[in-house]
Parts: sequence; C-alpha cells; structure tokens
Amino acid sequence: MTKATEGTRKVGLIVPPARGDVPPEPPQLYPEIAFDAIGLGLDRMTPQGYDGVIERVESAAVTLAERGADAVVLMGTSLSFYRGSEFNDRLVAAMGTATGLPASTMTTAVIEALGQLSARRIAVATAYGAEVNARLSAYLRASGLEIAALDCLDITDVDDVLRVTPQDIVELGVRTAAHAPDADALFISCGGLQTLDVTAPIEDRGGLPVISSAVAGAWKCARLVGHPGIADGYGTFLAGQGRHGGARTPGERAASE
Repeated sequence: MTKATEGTRKVGLIVPPARGDVPPEPPQLYPEIAFDAIGLGLDRMTPQGYDGVIERVESAAVTLAERGADAVVLMGTSLSFYRGSEFNDRLVAAMGTATGLPASTMTTAVIEALGQLSARRIAVATAYGAEVNARLSAYLRASGLEIAALDCLDITDVDDVLRVTPQDIVELGVRTAAHAPDADALFISCGGLQTLDVTAPIEDRGGLPVISSAVAGAWKCARLVGHPGIADGYGTFLAGQGRHGGARTPGERAASE
C-alpha cells in the first residue's frame, strides 16, 4: 500500500487484534492524515499473552514502512508498559532504527499527554485484570505519577474489550473520578476502549480532565507527522494543547525552568 494521495502524510499503526483494523479515533480526529495498520494477533491481555506477540513489533514496523508510512506507532498501551520503562524505550528505539522513521508507543503518548496537563496525581481507570493493573501502577509511579484511585473492568480476553459499550466506559470513568476528586486528571488505559466520543461527557460528570490511551495515541500519531494535534469538541486535552507552541514533555518543561 502506498500513500493515499500525493503529499498526504501516513502513519503506520501496530495494533493488538489480529484483524489489523485501523482504530476509529485517528481518522476521525485527523482525516487529513492517512493511516495503515497491522495486527499482532494478541488474544489475552496478560504478560504471557504479550510475550507471545511482542517480538513481531519490529517486523510489523518494517512492513508498514515498506507500505509507505512516514511514522510508526505501537497502539497498545499494555504491550508497551508491561515490562517497564526501559523496555518501552527499547521498543521505540527498535522501531525507529529498523525503519528510519519517527516512532512511538501508546505508553509514551500517554505519559507525554499527562505531562501536557501537568498532571501528577491521577485517577486511573483500566480495562485490565489485577496483574496488568499492578504493572501499570508500577510504570506510572516510576514515571513520577501518584495514583489517587484505580478501578477496572477486569477484562482478560481482547475480544471482550471490543464489547465494552460507551455507557460502560462513562460509568467506569465517572466512578473512578469520584474516588479521587483531588486528582489532576483521569487516565483511562487500554487502546481498545473507544473513548473519543465519551471523553467530554466523562469530564462533565466526573469533574476531571481525561487522558485516554486511544486519544493520546491518536494525538501522538498526528504529532509525529507534523500535525499540531488540536481537535475541538473532544475534551480538555485535545482542545487546549498545542495553542502556544504545542505539547511539551515533562523533560522539555524541566529544561526550560
């Protein structure tokens, strides 16, 4: 597959489900960017499940580059946080080295998005079970974040994530936010949870700005190919970031202080 239109930027997405469908959020937010996807064939959201597919990431990135991608992103949060920050960094480096393209993971996108909101104390809502939640909590704490509350859907099978309804996500988000009214933000973790159209309702009812895997991942895709990532109507983060020179990572902010 080549670029859809002359001059159009394309982002290659590595997604957990075997079908390899492009997630709905990136093209809905950024129709001027082309997206292509490859699926890894992940069946279960467990460390053992991730171990069974993680070695396919680099070759998938190369294939996407051969199909005309201008950047590549691993769109699976738990796939990139489950072995810790050094492993996530190695994934990013491996994809970039193998393709010669800008590269990122959804975990990197989430941490940068939380940094853009200056969020340090966060409420966390996830799709995962206990073991994956423990690994996420460790990753977030190692990134300098404090977890004020955590709630989850306790899902293990990837196919079950696809059955989660918008109302399920709203209820989870509002419930989690209620347990941490003094938090800086609510983080909804799992790229398979389709949060784009429920972000604003959760913010309205929960009282916290929302960062989700799906939205942060789409934002990072856009940023990698030079788009500012601004999109009104989908919550605090996408509406507010980028208007004064774009989002800055925590490291970039620290360097300027």
